[in-house]
Amino acid sequence: MRNNQQVTRLILSGAETPEMHSGQRGFSLIELLTVVAIIGILAAIALPAFSDYVYKARVARCKAEIVTLQTSITAYKISNNHQPDTLAEAGYENLLDPWGHPYRYLNIADGSVKGKGSFRKDRFLNPLNSDFDLYSMGADGLSRTPLSAAESHDDVIRASNGGFIGLASDF
Repeated sequence: MRNNQQVTRLILSGAETPEMHSGQRGFSLIELLTVVAIIGILAAIALPAFSDYVYKARVARCKAEIVTLQTSITAYKISNNHQPDTLAEAGYENLLDPWGHPYRYLNIADGSVKGKGSFRKDRFLNPLNSDFDLYSMGADGLSRTPLSAAESHDDVIRASNGGFIGLASDF
């Protein structure tokens, strides 16, 4: 039973006194700020790692699609005695790379390209392939003929007539 002093305090303050809920305890502002700071630090560490994982997954998917395209172009050549002039002839008209850009294809072996100006080239300015060029322009959607150009470093390329498929910066 409450005594008169407790009842008077309750009525005057309009709230319950700490003695009535002494078993309950809340978090202080410092504790809450500490938890928020820890969550922020963990997010700052995890986000770049996740972003890098997504980029590597897109590169891996792109490499697999280039292998598939290469196989289809080879099958087309066996069936028709010449390479297709476009990816559409090989059955891949609307295929986009993981970044939403169309794959680039250039038929070199059948002479549909005049001169050597548009061939993809390594850092020594030698053509990457003698049969056909096939590549993705990468995440930035930009590309230059020589692989040494900054715009070409993120391109996923086919080089050495299919002996290498990967990032241009790794070739």
